[in-house]
Amino acid sequence: MADSNMSDVIEAYLKQILQQANEIEIRRVDLAQRFSVVPSQINYVIKTRFNTENGYLVESKRGGGGYIRIVKMALRSEPQLIEEIKQQLPEVVSFRTATSVISTLYREQILTAHEGELILTLLSNETLSVGNITVQGQLRARLLQQLLSRLRFESERD
Repeated sequence: MADSNMSDVIEAYLKQILQQANEIEIRRVDLAQRFSVVPSQINYVIKTRFNTENGYLVESKRGGGGYIRIVKMALRSEPQLIEEIKQQLPEVVSFRTATSVISTLYREQILTAHEGELILTLLSNETLSVGNITVQGQLRARLLQQLLSRLRFESERD
């Protein structure tokens, strides 16, 4: 539980910096020292909370002068980034992943809160219950793919 709380603290710290600038460059070791954690804890936070599904691009360089660059994506003005999210979706999508994608679309004001809630209802485990969890995840993936295709089309028309 303490690890979970520390992950939340690290995430909040990075998001606070990202509010001031859409791009940050950090050294994994420096961040680990700042929070008295091992560098793998920083990797965990970056991998699980700053991914494309959540609206971020991450570039990493390892080694002595290594760094992690986190860029907050601007989805509405960049249809190719919607396409990138679409391309990175796996063939089987969990409800948790779907929630991350919908949250990003809401945060970027592509969907309203009401639209997001309706879509999540349609993507829920209860709605897609077909007796096979793999098929359920495949259906969810296909539905998300279609949603992203439509949103990309609409953003290109704007």
